[in-house]
Amino acid sequence: MNWTPLIVAAAAVVAFFFPATFGWVRGYSQTTILGIIMLTMGMTLKNEDFRVLVSRPLDMAVGSLAQFVLMPLIAWSLVKVLGLPRAVGVGLILVGSCPGGVSSNIMSFLCKGDVAFSVGLTTVSTLLAPLTTPFLMLVLAGESVDIDAIGMFKSILIVTLMPVAGGFLLNSAFGGREVWRKIVKVMPGFAVAGLACIVGGVVSAHGAKFAQSGLLIFVAVFLHNALGYVFGYVAGVAARFNKAKRRTVSIEVGMQNAGLATVLAARHFPLMPEAAIASAVSCVWHSVSGALLAGLFNAADGALKRK
Repeated sequence: MNWTPLIVAAAAVVAFFFPATFGWVRGYSQTTILGIIMLTMGMTLKNEDFRVLVSRPLDMAVGSLAQFVLMPLIAWSLVKVLGLPRAVGVGLILVGSCPGGVSSNIMSFLCKGDVAFSVGLTTVSTLLAPLTTPFLMLVLAGESVDIDAIGMFKSILIVTLMPVAGGFLLNSAFGGREVWRKIVKVMPGFAVAGLACIVGGVVSAHGAKFAQSGLLIFVAVFLHNALGYVFGYVAGVAARFNKAKRRTVSIEVGMQNAGLATVLAARHFPLMPEAAIASAVSCVWHSVSGALLAGLFNAADGALKRK
């Protein structure tokens, strides 16, 4: 999983220069790939993970509130302050309105965060997404673009909740078997490959548009992501979380399920290719920045030990 940023970035570069390589990632194939990624998340969930949700309701409430308030509002504010074009703004707000990314669990583990808390927050935000994402898009982006909230609800239900639930049920049924445990160990690799394909598909279809407005899109994505990390950490401090929890909230807030945003943008905003590009750039950058942030947290720990 440490290779995730490089693999996703490599797919984007290949797709930009050789679009035909990922030309097959369109429509249903794109949706199917995302479903497989979410299935892999469900396959890692156990009954103990859901007990975390029940045993730590205040922690979950604070983390989920930060997730679905901070990132959408930061995106909306950046759209206004930077005067972003409508399509780029829609893509950024969509990324901010999506649930936390699965990679955030890995980054929390790498930086000695609270992994159980991270998995719980990702699970809660994913379960809430069919309602919260369409609602936030309607409220924050509805004034500038027609939002099919019902259609988006159905899309998220199909590509997130159903695969996650299916993976969890399979894990509950076969989790005790050695063969199943071996399968689960290799599934993260399939998830990374799937994410790379989704990003590659968007870049192959809209690479020319990225060449026109790529710098603006990257600046917006960079600021959105960085401010998410900062304000997520601040939220953890305000809630008086310990160091591990603060790091986890920071990563959970800053790293979104941009793969889901990419698929939703391609399906619901086909006339706004920049929206899908902003989501795809977020896919790549969130993975890179998450790894960098985990490294910074670890470097800080090392510096304190040397003192």
